[in-house]
Amino acid sequence: MSTAIRKKLEENKAYLEERLELGRKNFDLIYKEFTVGGKKAALLFVDGLNNNEITVFVLRALLETERTALLPSPADKLIRTIIPFAEIDPVDDFEEALRQVLSGPMLLLIDGETVGLLIDCREYPIRQPQEPDIEKITRGSRDGFVETLVFNVALVRRRIRDPQLRCELIEVGRRSVSDIAVVYINDIANPKIVNDVRARIEKIDIDALPMAEKTVEEFITHSFWNPFPVIRYTERPDVAATHLLEGHVIIIVDTSPSVMIVPVTFFHLLQHAEEFRQNPVVGTYIRWVRSIGVALSFLLIPLWLLLAMEGRYLPEGLKFIGPKDQASIPLYLQFIFAHFGLDLVRLASIHTPSPFATALGLVGALLIGQIAVEVGFFTPEVLLYTGLVALGVFSNPSWELSMANRVVLFFLILLTGLLRLPGMLIGFALVLLRLLTTRSFGFPYLWPLVPLNLKALSIVFYRRPIPLQLYRPDFLRTKDSDRTGGKR
Repeated sequence: MSTAIRKKLEENKAYLEERLELGRKNFDLIYKEFTVGGKKAALLFVDGLNNNEITVFVLRALLETERTALLPSPADKLIRTIIPFAEIDPVDDFEEALRQVLSGPMLLLIDGETVGLLIDCREYPIRQPQEPDIEKITRGSRDGFVETLVFNVALVRRRIRDPQLRCELIEVGRRSVSDIAVVYINDIANPKIVNDVRARIEKIDIDALPMAEKTVEEFITHSFWNPFPVIRYTERPDVAATHLLEGHVIIIVDTSPSVMIVPVTFFHLLQHAEEFRQNPVVGTYIRWVRSIGVALSFLLIPLWLLLAMEGRYLPEGLKFIGPKDQASIPLYLQFIFAHFGLDLVRLASIHTPSPFATALGLVGALLIGQIAVEVGFFTPEVLLYTGLVALGVFSNPSWELSMANRVVLFFLILLTGLLRLPGMLIGFALVLLRLLTTRSFGFPYLWPLVPLNLKALSIVFYRRPIPLQLYRPDFLRTKDSDRTGGKR
């Protein structure tokens, strides 16, 4: 519904009082009347979302304006010569003006004019960029994305000063009117991917995005019952810039410090910036250690559980595997309880004040665990393998993938404990089938393993030197696949 701005200032004020209940139920909405060149005028803005210095600067310029300076067209004169500010736009629709004002800009109304002026001198409450907790590295930049979209875009532009970098703004949510930026490099990114991402975001029909990027993810992926993430999150601008240069698209949602990278494969989720901050040999070693840790996080316990319950599968040299003393609780239930307790401690630590976090860890790991073994609730091996799996979980750079692996682990433990070898094989087959049928924005999730690309698969296993990375990933079908521009 559009409502034109009236010519009389009093009518505009009456409309604002009716629509916003100025001065009664919205103490932070400021409506200030004054005179500009002999004409009545008013400013409408949200207290706390404006830069006070710029606001005072603009007001001073308006109050010092002479009557003759506004002739013959006051609005045009204010835009072109009087208001010493670059970000100013005319608006003639009241609803559009109010939507803009509630996101930060000021609205200037002048008696006798059917056009208002939006002055964008907003300044959101922000925190300083700092290193993300999840994606820490030993050497490299320490800045991370924050909750303000324009700052996040600036962090990307600081690293990619290319005129082809595009940042398209899309507004989503009838009530929240949340800003979402689709960022890509125009002459690299596949237009089909860009158009697909844009179309999925524009189709979002909801009143608000209270959970920001997570709400957007569920709308654009539709993978509600798939535990494996088809989007990679990052809070590091250097990681986002690297993916842009490979041909990916990143999605930045206002109020969120995490940006989404699409499309991605399973192996993208195993990469970490630390590998590229070390030389190729060390980076390859780190990649192998991390990959083994991730594999152990959902493979180790089902295999050990099967061998412990079915000793006939063990060769003579491995007969030591398995508990010496049997507890009254079945092994597979011991693992279920142990991992449930581990997740309970993890959740409790999130809500525990920092000074007590260490004490909570000691209580969970030593007191509860040790007593559980002594009373016969757990066998010692259960706690040992639970601890090894926990290390594998925390070695995963993608928190979403690590949580998916936790779900897979519980699933495999139950099947193995109930059905032994057939259960474990069925479980692995179902997980593999789920991975094979998963697609990220139409692209195969297990590329370059399925479909097989040996050259690309080799890069999964070792960190290739940057000067030798001459081409962008094949599966993205980028416009420009040659990273050297053909100068070789």
